[in-house]
Amino acid sequence: MSASLGLFLLSAAVISLTGVMLPGPMTAATIAKGYSDRDAGAWIAVGHGIVELPLIAAIYFGFGHFISSPQIVKVIYIVGGLALFYLGFRILRFRNDAPGELVGLPANSLVTGIVITGSNSAFYIWWVFVGTPLIVGAVKFGLVGILLFTLVHWSCDLTWSEFLSVGTFKSRKRWTQKVQKTVFTACALILIGFGAWFCLSAFL
Repeated sequence: MSASLGLFLLSAAVISLTGVMLPGPMTAATIAKGYSDRDAGAWIAVGHGIVELPLIAAIYFGFGHFISSPQIVKVIYIVGGLALFYLGFRILRFRNDAPGELVGLPANSLVTGIVITGSNSAFYIWWVFVGTPLIVGAVKFGLVGILLFTLVHWSCDLTWSEFLSVGTFKSRKRWTQKVQKTVFTACALILIGFGAWFCLSAFL
């Protein structure tokens, strides 16, 4: 691996981590699912990748302009916003349930990753405006560059998500009913907040 490729992958890893570590819908869902599933983060990352890999391929093959068209962006914001809004209110509805309940999210963590990623408008916008330049940079190194970039980027998602779910799972025994309610309420409000923001952004 050349020094320039190594430097590019390092920069891609840093940029990827700054994106995935920001509080958002995926973080909230991972913490909520991590309460009852130690490896929820890994499965959520797999679900995330199921949505992400085809998007990377589409941008690589030149379909990025379609995703960035104003009409498509507006639809992504509205549909994604409403979906996050719905999930957030479901968590609020179930936040008082006994520990280990589903807290309003899909029972399967992999499906949760797919749903949360697919409904996260910021995910698509990030790939259009931040991810696309990274893919352009990876193209300079050929197919190997694209494959390694994809692997590095997804590894960052996997590492952070698993860190969150394991941390949540290991600390759950110290959670009182009040702590559980507070954490799940915060997760719900994050989803609702992003949902409202996405819907409003479609008209700004």
